[in-house]
Amino acid sequence: MSAADTTTPAKVPPRRQSPPPPAVAKQPPKGRTTAGGRGLPWLLLAPCLLILALVLGYPLVRLVTLSFQEFGQSQLWGFQPAKSVGLDNFTKVLGDSQFWTVVVRTIVFAAGCVIFTMVIGMLIALLLQRVSGWVKTLINIALVASWGMPIIVATTVFKWLFDADYGILNALLSKLPGVEMIGHNWFASGPEGLAVIMLLVVWGAVPFVVITLSAGLTQVPKEMEEAARLDGAGAWGVFRYVTLPILKPIIVMLTTLSVIWDMGVFPQVFVMRNGHPEAEFQILTTYSYDRAFVVNDYAQGSAIALLTVVLLLGVVAVYMRQMLKIGEVE
Repeated sequence: MSAADTTTPAKVPPRRQSPPPPAVAKQPPKGRTTAGGRGLPWLLLAPCLLILALVLGYPLVRLVTLSFQEFGQSQLWGFQPAKSVGLDNFTKVLGDSQFWTVVVRTIVFAAGCVIFTMVIGMLIALLLQRVSGWVKTLINIALVASWGMPIIVATTVFKWLFDADYGILNALLSKLPGVEMIGHNWFASGPEGLAVIMLLVVWGAVPFVVITLSAGLTQVPKEMEEAARLDGAGAWGVFRYVTLPILKPIIVMLTTLSVIWDMGVFPQVFVMRNGHPEAEFQILTTYSYDRAFVVNDYAQGSAIALLTVVLLLGVVAVYMRQMLKIGEVE
């Protein structure tokens, strides 16, 4: 027997098998969601949509219905049924020269309020970036206090400030050399009185603009401002080419909201004129109110209100277009 026959063969270890690959969950086809995924957003939105339908839906439907009917005091008390008149209410309103005068006055009034609100708000927001902490705190407290003041209270204060006999503004202006303002009636003419009301609207709107722009200014990179200064840009150049482009989405949003709010101004004019605005003080909201509740022509008042809504929808459309353009650039 040879040595090769007596040698025990070496045991070869068994080959190690790799573990099976983990099971991959079956993904739904791209662009499709499960039935539960499609319904969940609507389920979450249902309470909000229900509240909006109850609070806004019925008045809007009623407004549209009235604008196509003949509806006066007789129909309000049930003496006569309301009957459809088609587009007659809109034809009468659009054919009335007084309506177009009110539209132009409203646009000029709203444009003035928006321009002054945005300019003053931007200046104060930029100023807040350069003052000390305790000064900024005091200014913010004053802004929040004026913003939170009820409109009726603010209007009453402004009526006292601009009163012809006891107004503090007339007394202060009369102390200037060569100025005699005692007994001056600020509401004797429409433009002067609307300027006072515009000041009241701007005073109430500036705090929101300042607080929002101040929050936006904190997102402006300091490095970009320093780089612009090193390139030779002055304060205006830094604001125009660095700060303004970054704040553009916020400015577009604030401008659009200001237009909508200022075209819908009602209590400031109504209370300032003791519930009876004269013809030269009429804007679309008060004009619609007068046609409905003073002349008792609720159908024409509804038609004017609906035309105002359509005009504001045009502003919203411009806003959405600008925001989509900004989104495409970004």
